[in-house]
Amino acid sequence: MIALFGLSALALAILSVPIFLVFGVSSTAVALWGLKLPSAMLMQISFDAMTKQVLVAIPLFLFAGNVMLKGGTARRLVDLSLAAVGHLPGGLALAMILAMAFFAAFCGSILAAIGAIGTVLLPTMIERGYPKAFVIVLAACAAIIEALIPPSNTAILYSAITHVPVTKTFAAGVLPGLVLMTLLMLYTLLVCRNMPRPPRASWPVLRDAVLGALPALLTPVIIIGGIYGGLFTAAESAAVAGVWGIVLGRYIYRELTLKGLWEALKATAESTTVIFAIIAMAIFLSIVLTYTKTPQAIVEYMVQLGITQVTFFLAAGLTLLFLGAFIEVVPVFYLTLPIFIPVIHSLKIDTLQFYVFFTGLVGIGLLTPPVCVGVYMAASVVREPPERVFKAVPGFIVIGIIYAAIMASFPWLATWLPSKL
Repeated sequence: MIALFGLSALALAILSVPIFLVFGVSSTAVALWGLKLPSAMLMQISFDAMTKQVLVAIPLFLFAGNVMLKGGTARRLVDLSLAAVGHLPGGLALAMILAMAFFAAFCGSILAAIGAIGTVLLPTMIERGYPKAFVIVLAACAAIIEALIPPSNTAILYSAITHVPVTKTFAAGVLPGLVLMTLLMLYTLLVCRNMPRPPRASWPVLRDAVLGALPALLTPVIIIGGIYGGLFTAAESAAVAGVWGIVLGRYIYRELTLKGLWEALKATAESTTVIFAIIAMAIFLSIVLTYTKTPQAIVEYMVQLGITQVTFFLAAGLTLLFLGAFIEVVPVFYLTLPIFIPVIHSLKIDTLQFYVFFTGLVGIGLLTPPVCVGVYMAASVVREPPERVFKAVPGFIVIGIIYAAIMASFPWLATWLPSKL
């Protein structure tokens, strides 16, 4: 049955059928004609998968990020980052990484971060002589921090699939997100060490940057503080973040117009449609795997082989790097997690440790052609043909592999903070 799914999915992919239909058509064919499952059951399970309460937070966080992009929040974060680290070697690139980390605490949307921060900083960096290919790929790679530092849409998806509390996955991503940010900053310092350095920001400039960004910096306090203080669920905190984003843009920064609000709503609707279409169709694969007992068979096979945690991390890492080059992030979650989770349980790998390992490597798929949506997005900001920047990708893949090795070796980076909640 699984072979039938694989062959039909491959045929559809070769025909350039949209990925949600690849999942839907292939899995439905196997479920209806191979397993003889009733169509009413498939529709009910798909509906239940899309209406999980935790998933409501995804469009709301997307909206919060889009509103903050249109309302001037991103520019204040860039100003603060430039004032803090702009005088260091490669200061503009370091400021972009830091601004991405700040923005991560607002919306958790990778593409929104590239659009928000990259639009402000990428043209300036290129004008000042920074290597064009490097900074474009850096923008795409730095946005992976969004997938780790809460609130994160990938954490919400992981929780929905694995039933791990979203508060735990949010907390698990904090230290790994900082580790990835540090690795990117060290690599940037190495590559951009000879770039011109502007003078250190004066205290008045730094003070004004802090004061300008302060209302925006209250956002993560509201979101995370509300969740862990027991005031909001993840979905409720996302709704509050959206309202706060409107207040920031409309009444504090006074840059959010009605047109900008409409564009934010439209962008949110488009992204939400794509994500939930994939979820609705990808859940059929989980049904097929459940009824064919494929995960159990894989676990038994690995036990017979005597596979260790190290061997599994290597195999899973290579699999994720390969899939990430051809499939977008959300489908990879639904394609692999139903298989991986029983295996990590059998090997006694912590689910939160695997989350940060998994998310970092899946994020590398934003960089690797042919399906490198992160690079395409960053390149479009400065109207650069994506094929001209691929030469900078290998260095960042190495950074991603180093990050994954650290996560596999030090599980406490993912488990320590959640254990304190």
